[in-house]
Amino acid sequence: MKKTTIGLLLSILVATATANAAQKTYLVKYKDASTINKIVGMQTESFGLQMKEIQRPAKLILVGIEKANEAKTLAALYADKNVQYVVPNFKIHAFTAPVDASALKEQYSLAKVNAEQAWKRAGNKGSKSVLLAVIDTGVDYTHQSLAANMVAGYDFRDNDADPQDLTSAQNPGHGTHCAGIVGATGVVDGGISGMSPEVSIMPLRFLGADGSGDLNNAIKAIDYAIEKKVSVISASWGASVPKSTAQPLIEAIERAEKAGIIFVTAAANDGKNNDVTEVYPANAGTPNMMTVAASGNSDSKPSWSNYGKAKVALAAPGEAIISTLPGNKYSNLSGTSMATPLVAGLVAFLKAQDPTLTGAEVRSLMQVTGAKVQIETACNCRVDAFAAVDTLLSKKAWIVPAAATIAEQGTLQIAMKNASGAVKFESSNPAVATVSEQGLLTAVTKGTVTVKATDASGNTATSLDINIGAVASSPGEPGQPGNPGECPLGDPALCGIICQIMPDAPWCTR
Repeated sequence: MKKTTIGLLLSILVATATANAAQKTYLVKYKDASTINKIVGMQTESFGLQMKEIQRPAKLILVGIEKANEAKTLAALYADKNVQYVVPNFKIHAFTAPVDASALKEQYSLAKVNAEQAWKRAGNKGSKSVLLAVIDTGVDYTHQSLAANMVAGYDFRDNDADPQDLTSAQNPGHGTHCAGIVGATGVVDGGISGMSPEVSIMPLRFLGADGSGDLNNAIKAIDYAIEKKVSVISASWGASVPKSTAQPLIEAIERAEKAGIIFVTAAANDGKNNDVTEVYPANAGTPNMMTVAASGNSDSKPSWSNYGKAKVALAAPGEAIISTLPGNKYSNLSGTSMATPLVAGLVAFLKAQDPTLTGAEVRSLMQVTGAKVQIETACNCRVDAFAAVDTLLSKKAWIVPAAATIAEQGTLQIAMKNASGAVKFESSNPAVATVSEQGLLTAVTKGTVTVKATDASGNTATSLDINIGAVASSPGEPGQPGNPGECPLGDPALCGIICQIMPDAPWCTR
């Protein structure tokens, strides 16, 4: 991967470097607390294992394993019936793309999504009652355009209460830039405005001055946001790893879903199709989340932005976006990292109008009201803040979910938001998919359908495309017979040794 095309872009390393170069760190998911006692015992035996910390909300134990004992120790862990899985504590990086100086357009993004009209329609610019967590490199919480909207956060990188954004050649202030796109106040001379100038931003730092962090601290940050009852999480980072390796991260997002938190994340900046490329958390696909592609000033897709009909929800301006940087500075950065906080800020703004909105509802609202563009996402659209808030405040009906991709013979529950009385559902092509009176869509064969809903008052709403088996699933789905996941250890020979000892490990052919 060329350095000139990345900035802080994803660069996945399967093993996390530690103070001891001969040791690698792993996360052990336990089913029963007895596993903790077993691992304590393994420390005193000849396993070369060190227990570093326990995350009880996630049922995870961070352990260090000496490379010389790696196969033996991992096999012993997998042999424990109370161990659900073991994954490397892989590295995660922020997503930033190169800036084309000739394309710099100060605050074009807010004009593009009709933010000013949206604020006028709502009669406000958001609400401080909406708490949004920026999980990133930290935030310069003293910045003149941010300070009024900041609340106390935490630093999981250095394990202290100071989530200050530390800059370097690798990190120009990624988290501060994202925070400004979410909610810069817009009241400072020479400053800028975020998408939701009235909001409460909690900075949670797990990425360091080099723009990288690890799986363990990312999960801790998400669980902290759950504990603090945030409404929205903005996550402009990720890694290209198999689903089996990303399982602890997916489970953290699922815990956020159960807590009612909307999770907004970046599609990545490899210029690839996420439908056939493994990227997490982008591809987690939980009901509460949306994955964001980038658009430019002309509403075209920058070459570096990832995309995908099945895995990417929508697009937002992410090219040459001016925002806050540490030290009361402002500058332009590009990336799906910049598109993500704009969408997160729009979510916060919409939640200020209706706190009951769920992730699936607000994602569908943005999709059905988005401006049509030639960027391949579930809606082929770019967000429009005015159209979204106008539909919301006018109590117009829309379909939830508005767009989806499901497997043949799969099912999808569909609802009509703002319906009056009983609702009648109709499939555009029953030969491809049928829909019941209760809105349960059942896929029949490959193809594309839309669903029309009509309520008792005669109000109608129609979905966007629902694809049946039309988009290829992510390759290497882990743990399936004849299609094993990738070796998560970075050493196929080592994985082969473990498969001989423990053939039920998720990457082993069986």
